Amino acid sequence: MTETYSNPLTADDILDDETDSARLTREADALIARSEGRSFDRTASVRQAVREDLAEGREWARQRGELARDTIRDQPLKTAAYAVGLGVIIGLLLRR
Repeated sequence: MTETYSNPLTADDILDDETDSARLTREADALIARSEGRSFDRTASVRQAVREDLAEGREWARQRGELARDTIRDQPLKTAAYAVGLGVIIGLLLRR
């Protein structure tokens, strides 16, 4: 028995995937690309580069925190169910 698909999945379909993990992966790749593209000339110190990277990391974490808070406010029951489920799983693993 052979099956044929009239609309095969293409690379563009995968890139258009708007799941949270895909979006976070793209944002992380963009952050890494920006960091790699920066050159360390004589005027820019390593200390300044580290401070800039830390500032970008803090901003990224702040944005993710806001996104998490908004998601919890929008779907409190779903979030509570995930928390209970995760607690049960961790409890079972620690009990062993």
